[in-house]
This record gives sequence, structure tokens and C-alpha cells, in this order.
Amino acid sequence: MRKFLDSDFLLQSDPAKVLYHEYAEKMPIVDYHCHISPMEIALDKRYETITEAWLGGDHYKWRLLRAHGYPEEQVTGAINSDPLGLFKRYAAVLPRAVGNPLYHWTYLEMKRYFGIEEILNEDSAERIYAELNSKLKGMSVRSIIKSSGVKLLCTTDDPADTLEWHDMIAADESFDVKVLPAFRPDKAMNLEKPEFPSYIEKLEKASGTSIQSFSGLVGALRRRIDFFASRGCRAADHGIDFGLYEESSEDELDLILKKALEGSAPDSLEAEKYRTALFRALAACYKSYGWVMQIHFGALRNINTRLLPITGPDSGFDGMNGNGRVEKLSKFLDSLDQAGNLPRTILYSLNPSESQPLVSIAGCFNADAGCPGKVQIGSAWWFSDTKDGMEAQLADFANGTLIGNFNGMLTDSRSFLSYTRHEYFRRILCNYIGQMVENGECHADFTSLGSIIQDICCYNAIRYFGFKL
Repeated sequence: MRKFLDSDFLLQSDPAKVLYHEYAEKMPIVDYHCHISPMEIALDKRYETITEAWLGGDHYKWRLLRAHGYPEEQVTGAINSDPLGLFKRYAAVLPRAVGNPLYHWTYLEMKRYFGIEEILNEDSAERIYAELNSKLKGMSVRSIIKSSGVKLLCTTDDPADTLEWHDMIAADESFDVKVLPAFRPDKAMNLEKPEFPSYIEKLEKASGTSIQSFSGLVGALRRRIDFFASRGCRAADHGIDFGLYEESSEDELDLILKKALEGSAPDSLEAEKYRTALFRALAACYKSYGWVMQIHFGALRNINTRLLPITGPDSGFDGMNGNGRVEKLSKFLDSLDQAGNLPRTILYSLNPSESQPLVSIAGCFNADAGCPGKVQIGSAWWFSDTKDGMEAQLADFANGTLIGNFNGMLTDSRSFLSYTRHEYFRRILCNYIGQMVENGECHADFTSLGSIIQDICCYNAIRYFGFKL
């Protein structure tokens, strides 16, 4: 029986241990997609309690608490009012989470950031809570980032954002981690939302452009893309919860936009026409700037409508959509390719059943691209961000294309303590390739394999996104 979380955690063969300890372990982190707050980095926030740092915005943990039967007032309703009680409830749940990635992530974070290896449960909760809080007092957001080995990270930012916090970070020579914005225009895409007209007013103000037509909207977003590019942006990200390919005319688009701005919700066909056209226009801009376009899809949002008014969106009430839109996605990518406007693109599906189809579709757009893996699937995402999910994603990538071109891991997290997920992924990656060596399925050429490991851990993303460290 092996000790839990020892130095060879998840490494099940000697080749895996060599690949991890000699090649992966000390590689810097390039976290090219996350949801952490640039304001908190700029102000170098310090947390009052471990509850705030761990449970303040982590819907993964909230789902575990709900799964054990805790009512919402004892979950999100207790973050500020009862921090010790909420921590103790999480501690009581954790022993039942064997097999869940949060079991591993929680103990990795306790060990790496706080040096605590004790079992966390209902009996030890209050004592560990006090010890974590004591050690947390000497930590800040920036110190956590630095101690994690992060060299660059990309936040997720709305087109209308002033990026003032990014400016503050960039001007501070005492902090040498590069923090870049990433362009996330979902609010401009979602014209069926009741808040769409007020958002367009906000975009008008930010861009200094009157938006009375579809071409005017595109012009406003182009101005914001110019602004983001001036701040070092290298990526755009889209959360797609809808169909993605319907043709339309300019007149149709003007009428659809006018209807939405007047407060009338367009029908599903009108919405899809609008989004297809807007996404095409944005992709052309991304291509001209050399940005990477990331597309996240397959989520079924805000399933529990009773609790939505209480918790708001992105609070753990989303699920996996099994409808699949890969056929329309392929047509959309083809339309961009035909026009010469297909940027480097990463595809993330929340539904693992779409992984292999996406690998095959991505491979249709890499000919004459001049970029290794120009279109590729992204790391295992959200509900697939597990040991099994990562192993399955690696197998799909390796089976369908060149695993050596994979851009590797990202946190996609709102927590500054989540960088241990890069370690988790690296151990799984090294074990996956190491097992092939152990099985005699590839040459034991550790120089070549080690180079591939380091590329996936860091260097591929630097080259692919065009980051300057």
C-alpha cells in the first residue's frame, strides 16, 4: 500500500516517475484561461479566512455540499455569515468525496500552500481551520501566484471593461508575472437576454460608437479589440450555448438587432443568424491580430430556476448538454477557412462524447496552416476535469492527431489556490506517456519524450498564443 500524496502520487511506473521528476515538475505555469480577478491581483488582496479563499467562489465545492443535503443558506448563504460553520460542513463532506477530483485538489492545496498533511474531517476541522487561517495571514494573492511558479496568466474580460486593473499591474515593476486580458464578448452575443439593450449602451460608451445597425455593432467591437490588443491581449474566448451556423443578409441582421434593442426577444432562428454573423466578423478580427480563438460549448445553463434568483448564474447549477452541435460547428469553421479568416482555434466541449468527433473535425483545418495544431481540442473541461476525464482526453488527442502539439493545462478557475491543478495534470500526463513506455508501446527515448512533456506543460502554449515572457 502506497502512502497518499507521496512524491510519486499518480505515477504508476518508473518511466512516469522519470518524466515527471526530471522534466515536468519544475516547469513554469502559463495559465492561458482562468476567471480570477485582475482587481484582486492589482490590489494584492489578502483573505480574512480560508473559507473566503476556498469556498467563496468555488461552485465545485458548493455542489458537493448540496449533494450531502445542506440547504442553500448553509452553502452560499453562509460564506460571510458563518465561515467556520461552512468550513466544518465541507470538512464533514470531504471523506465521502473519495474518487472526486476535489478530494485530491483539496489535499494538494493543503499540502503545497500550507504544509498540512493531516486528514481533514469533522473531528479535525476546527483545528485545521485555525492553522490554515494563521498561515493565510502571511499570504497574499501575488505571493500565491509567485509561489505557484506562474509566469503568465490570462484573465477573462468583457469588451466594455476599462482594463484599468491590468494597466495597474503592468505598471508595477515589483510584480514580474505577466497578467494579460482575454476578450470574452458573450454579452454582445446573447441578444435574447433581457439585459442586452442596456449592455449595448455600455458598449457604446466604452467604444465611443453609436450602435444603430449590425455594422455599427461590429465596428464598436473592433474598436474594443484594438484596445485589448494595445494591452497585450492574445486570446478571445466564447461560451457557446446555442447553434452556430445560419446564413443571413445585412438587412435581416439590422432588423434582428433593432428588434432586440427595442426589448423584443428574437426567435431561435433569428438569434442563430445574428450570432453566426457576429462570430464570423469577430473571428476575422482575431485572425488579423494573430489571436487565438477559444470556443467553450456543451453546457446546459441555470437548470435550477428556483434558486437562480438567490445564487445567480455560475453558482453550480449548470449541467452537461447532450445535444451536440459539432456538425454546425464544422460548417462554421469551414466558412471561416474559405474566407481566409480562420484563426488558431481551441475547441472545448463539456460533453466527452464529442471529444473524438472534435479531434477529427479539427484535423480537417490544419493543412497548409503554418502552425502546429492550428485547430485542436482543449484540455478536459469542467465536469471532465478529473483523472479519468484527463486520461480520456489525452487518449483522444493521441489517437486522432499529434499529442506533442497539445497546448496543455489551464485552470479555468476563480480560485488563486487552484494552481495545483497544473501539477495534477502533469502527473497524469507523465503517467499516461510513461505507461506506454512501460508497456513497450513506444521507445524509451526520454530525451524526446521529455521534450514533448515540457512542450505540453508550457512551451507549446507560449508559441501557439505568441506570448512574450
